[in-house]
Amino acid sequence: MSENTDTGATATYTCYPALDIRGGEVVRLRQGDYGQQTTYALDPVEQATRYAEAGATWLHLVDLDAALVGGWTLAELVRRIVDATGLRVQAGGGVRSVEDVHAMLSAGAERAVVGSLAVNRPEMVAGWLRQFGPQAITVALDARHGGAEHPRWELPTSGWTEDSGVDMGHLLADYSAVGLRHVLATDISKDGMMQGPGLGLYDHLRGLAADVDVQASGGVRHVEDVRAVREQGCAGVVLGRALLDGELELRDALALEVGA
Repeated sequence: MSENTDTGATATYTCYPALDIRGGEVVRLRQGDYGQQTTYALDPVEQATRYAEAGATWLHLVDLDAALVGGWTLAELVRRIVDATGLRVQAGGGVRSVEDVHAMLSAGAERAVVGSLAVNRPEMVAGWLRQFGPQAITVALDARHGGAEHPRWELPTSGWTEDSGVDMGHLLADYSAVGLRHVLATDISKDGMMQGPGLGLYDHLRGLAADVDVQASGGVRHVEDVRAVREQGCAGVVLGRALLDGELELRDALALEVGA
């Protein structure tokens, strides 16, 4: 991924409007907490259609039910969205097996997002990158900075309650060796908080793996945050709560896309 040396912006930058689905409804969680859920009175297909009409080319779709208990449930919804909108779909939530990846891609998703397994079972996910190709897999890394006493980016697991102990640099080096292309990175402290994106995390990731396309997630409030993430060198940004709450107009964010 090359950079524009005049602005610091990437040569390719994509906005991914996001829909998190639980029980068939569009919802948002605060810092991943199922007890802090906001439910929106929106039909997922109709909302995806609005995003497509605004000019979006991609949709980020998350199965929160599967993320909690496994068993991906959104195949039919992916088919309906692709048929109705033509959007390219990046789907995640509860990927635990190669069968889950097959189900997502067979339903019409172009990329499967793999989270916890990417940290806990990297050899398995590396095999999927070889099997399906680097354009079909997005590795999701949820990170937390340890603070002054532990100045490193940790990769928590078990609902963000335990530090996996996995070194982010070593993990990315191993994945890069098998062709990793896409990383979705979330600064846990920013997720659902509407306090701005975790630019420190994205700067760190770009230093570790300059050839990997980083998608920023969490904390984006307005168009200036979209611009800041782009200028940090990210290849894309996932837009969730700010769009649903009307704080950010998708057309304004899409105007900052480059190379699309």
